Amino acid sequence: MFGQAFAFVQASAGRRAHSAGMKTRKVLVLIVPAALLLGVAAFLQTATSAAEGRQAPRFDWLSGQWCGESDGESLEEFWLPSKGNLALGVGRTIKGGITTSHEFLRIQTRDGATRLTALHNGQSPTAFALTASGADWARFENPEHDFPKRIEYRRVATGLHAEIAGPGDDGKETVIPFEFRRCVD
Repeated sequence: MFGQAFAFVQASAGRRAHSAGMKTRKVLVLIVPAALLLGVAAFLQTATSAAEGRQAPRFDWLSGQWCGESDGESLEEFWLPSKGNLALGVGRTIKGGITTSHEFLRIQTRDGATRLTALHNGQSPTAFALTASGADWARFENPEHDFPKRIEYRRVATGLHAEIAGPGDDGKETVIPFEFRRCVD
């Protein structure tokens, strides 16, 4: 009788052990691939971030509050320092105490391409591709846009030079320069 009971206990314990082993294998079959996928995803994200970090131009030289005057108008642009792959700016033109123009600006690098996107006076956003740049200057272009087709920013000894360019009424290139200095509050 004890032998049969012992056999039953052994069989029962064996089933539990077998069952526990199966559960462990099932858990491992699910967990190991999931952990590998997460590890690969984390590696790829790190590698992508590192690659984008190497490729993304920095626009720290553009940051700050810039002021200028032109034809009786007061001009302001304010640029936040680049963080990650993004620099943000806002601009306005004031004449006779009234804001006559404003725009929101973004310089962003995505998928290896850097673009300046301008949202001028509530119009649809327009993107300009970075076509040339250096340590303290950048040129953005959009040949499909009516005007401007080109936007440039350049640090100079007196502050910041900006210009927009494109076809004028006569079909020839028209360049409109803007000279900015650091604003003093």
